[in-house]
Amino acid sequence: MNGINLNVIPCETNLKTDIKDNGSPCPVCNVPGSFVKNITVRHMICDDLLENIGDFDYYLCMNEDCKISYYNNDFRVKFEKSDVKVPIWFKKGANPKYACYCSKVTEEQVINAVISGKATNMKEVLEITGAMTNPNCQINNPSGKCCHHTIQGIIDKALNITK
Repeated sequence: MNGINLNVIPCETNLKTDIKDNGSPCPVCNVPGSFVKNITVRHMICDDLLENIGDFDYYLCMNEDCKISYYNNDFRVKFEKSDVKVPIWFKKGANPKYACYCSKVTEEQVINAVISGKATNMKEVLEITGAMTNPNCQINNPSGKCCHHTIQGIIDKALNITK
């Protein structure tokens, strides 16, 4: 890919929110986006659109109803969710709805691990589902970030269902 370095970093469960998150608003819905590095966008966008990406970083539109996936307001570039190779888990209509993109573990599998498998914490869910066993989040997850917080949110939701 034109000499671009596609080295990846492993998943880290202690990642802090990027200081650039909630910065630039989506040009369509005006909801603040989440910062995403260029390498992630290069791996997510359909191959026939790669030449449109450029060398700059992007934001991921965090509005579940918005059709925009990635955008950069400075360079007036935007991609729709239909331009992305995988469904974005929080966008309406995502199917499958991945909790962990690297290990292809769905939200449903995490919920089932809690409800049927009686898992009550992250360690037990990871053992049952195999989530986070093949970390390559920077290129597999549309957010470019570790799925730890997403999985924990699903566990919390499932534990509330079982109460």
